[in-house]
Amino acid sequence: MYVVMVYDLEAERTHKALKLGRRYLTHVQNSVLEGEISEGDLATLRNEVEDLLKPGESTIIYELSSDALLNRSVYGDDPTEEKRFL
Repeated sequence: MYVVMVYDLEAERTHKALKLGRRYLTHVQNSVLEGEISEGDLATLRNEVEDLLKPGESTIIYELSSDALLNRSVYGDDPTEEKRFL
C-alpha cells in the first residue's frame, strides 16, 4: 500500500512526528512523508500517531492501494528518487 502522511503539530514538536514517520516512510517536504508500507506497519503507525498527538494537532494519512494509482508530478529535485531505484 502507498501512503502520504501530512502532519500539523506545534512547532517545537514537529520533530517528533518527523522521527516517527521516517521509521516507515520517506520525508519529501516540510511535514509530508510518503511511501510503500505494509498493512501491519500502517496499523502500528496509526496507533503511534494517535499516541503522539496533543489537542489541536493533527495528522492525515492518505492511502492508495498502490503507487501505480498515484499521479505524482515533481518539479525540481525529487527527494524520493534515490529510494525508488535501490
